[in-house]
Amino acid sequence: MVMRHVSGEAIIHKVPMGSYGNNGYLVVCPRTNESIIIDTPAEPEKLLAIAKDTTVKCILITHTHQDHLLGFEAIRSALSALVGVHPTEASNLPSPPDFHLLDGDTITIGTVGVKVIHTPGHTSGSLCFLSGGHLFTGDTLFPGGPGNTRTPKDLKQILGSITQRLLALPENTVVYPGHGNNTTVGDAQVEYAIFASRTHPDDLCGDVHWLRT
Repeated sequence: MVMRHVSGEAIIHKVPMGSYGNNGYLVVCPRTNESIIIDTPAEPEKLLAIAKDTTVKCILITHTHQDHLLGFEAIRSALSALVGVHPTEASNLPSPPDFHLLDGDTITIGTVGVKVIHTPGHTSGSLCFLSGGHLFTGDTLFPGGPGNTRTPKDLKQILGSITQRLLALPENTVVYPGHGNNTTVGDAQVEYAIFASRTHPDDLCGDVHWLRT
């Protein structure tokens, strides 16, 4: 079911897409009706059906794993929007991006600003996007834990990204992940504290859950 959240800052459409349980997002400026798409999973027609009533300025990619790109070509070809991705993953896109997204950059649509936060770990170029009290985390942070990691070094990196960049945000910040349900920074802070209070093996990686690992 498509979820629509309206605040004074932005209108957010969360769109479940494809067989991998991905979420695609449309962030709309309530004053100008300009918008940004975040990620391009399968079933692109779902996102395009909502986006057609707005002026899409940019397509932002959190990272370039295939499940987030299955609708990329269809969405890009249907719109005149510019595509942005982290430079370390630009070559993974089906077609070259229009610009690179760097840590600290701000993308503006109307009165809505979207800040780029580089959060490596799940992939080298993983990005999160912060707009007011709304944080779009791709596969970096989920309810209950971090995104999947391939090596212990990757896990250490993603934990650093989460604790230093994301958990430092206000606790009422809403987290919109690349798959599944929303959470909040406050809930993640509490759950991570439980995880951090335990001893873990040196080779820990993969799917890690704050409360069960």
